[in-house]
Amino acid sequence: MSRTLTPRDAHALVNLISAELTGQDATLTKVTTDNFVSVGETIMSYATENVYNAISTVMLKTLIAARPTSEDLVIMNALDTGMYSNRLRKISYLSRYALPSGSFNTQLYTNLAAGFTNGQNKDSNGDPQSTKSQWEQCPVIPIELNFGGSSVWDHGITWYKDQAKNAFRSEEEFNRFWAGALVKNANDIRREKSSYRRAILLNFIAGMYDLQASGTKVINLTKAYNDEYGTNYTTLQLRTTYQKEFMEFFTAEFKIISDKLVKESVNYHIDVSKTINDVEYHLLRNTPKKNQRVILYQPMFTKAKAKVFPEIFNPEYLDIGTQYEGIDWWQNENDPEGIYVEPSIPDFTTGKQKKGNTVKLDHVVGLIFDEDALMSNFQLDDANTTPLEARKRFRNTWFTMARGGINDFTEKAVLFIMEDEVIPPASQVGVGG
Repeated sequence: MSRTLTPRDAHALVNLISAELTGQDATLTKVTTDNFVSVGETIMSYATENVYNAISTVMLKTLIAARPTSEDLVIMNALDTGMYSNRLRKISYLSRYALPSGSFNTQLYTNLAAGFTNGQNKDSNGDPQSTKSQWEQCPVIPIELNFGGSSVWDHGITWYKDQAKNAFRSEEEFNRFWAGALVKNANDIRREKSSYRRAILLNFIAGMYDLQASGTKVINLTKAYNDEYGTNYTTLQLRTTYQKEFMEFFTAEFKIISDKLVKESVNYHIDVSKTINDVEYHLLRNTPKKNQRVILYQPMFTKAKAKVFPEIFNPEYLDIGTQYEGIDWWQNENDPEGIYVEPSIPDFTTGKQKKGNTVKLDHVVGLIFDEDALMSNFQLDDANTTPLEARKRFRNTWFTMARGGINDFTEKAVLFIMEDEVIPPASQVGVGG
């Protein structure tokens, strides 16, 4: 099912995430982020123009995703589209190939010969002897992804005119009470907004894990370490007994990945390829250092921070002040390293988004991603106060929030986890029929 355009009430999702983040839920509870996060759709209910047949004709806020390759939350990128354009279209371009030379005679074509025209001259068998003319059309190949929808909720506070004054000794004390109440109210609203941003992050992590067969990159650091050194250590052993060696391995692995993201390629993201005239064109992405963002499980690196972070975060690599955020738990304070999410994921066969498989992970280390892969779309923040209710003498102030969550799996990202490999019992190894 595609992302619905009508606003979806998200107060239950926000409250569930808030309860998880604050440890009110004693155990990790499955969170369903399906249809509360937009993951990009290649089709819309609007017509497309008839040149590329890939770009919608409706006017939306548009993000052009093309960067020079020479370029080398609140970490999460934020867009302000407003309520009039709460759909975002993102136009990318597939990479095209070089064409045969027409300026010279080569081993492939004879372009310069007596009697040849400026077109594609053919031999007696009808095979081309020269390249096509200067009028051969070489259009760009755009790919459009559409993100949209609104997740909405309210927050209210009631102001009693003077009914509670007899609980205080003075006007000053009464005013201090309301000053404290307003601080708490503001904290609640900030936590609600933070909880929604956390839902966007959790959907992205679960979606990356679910979409590995489609091109997303998930590195199991436990397996990677054992493969590198020919060992058979468990996750617990690497986190305790061999922590020093493991942190050195992670630092090197992270730097290698960060360097690879800079290069334009089809790796580390979902490649939305397209075949035209029997030629397959691919979506190449590159993420310069300045556009890379990092979120890590902070407690894991607290003791090793003095050794790991100077290697990762320095002028040559990443800026710890603007490109990094450490978090103390992903979803639930009582199970800080785990996630339990049923995400929204893209279906590039149908062009719509759909509900993915439930993902339950015990040890999420962190992720490095392109800033455009993970975004919060700010649409509305409003506050309105009612007139005085004459009989009961109170006023209500209502805070209204509208947000859009964006996960773009066609942008580069790498998820780091730790999982012990499941080794079959000896009785099942080498058993033949």
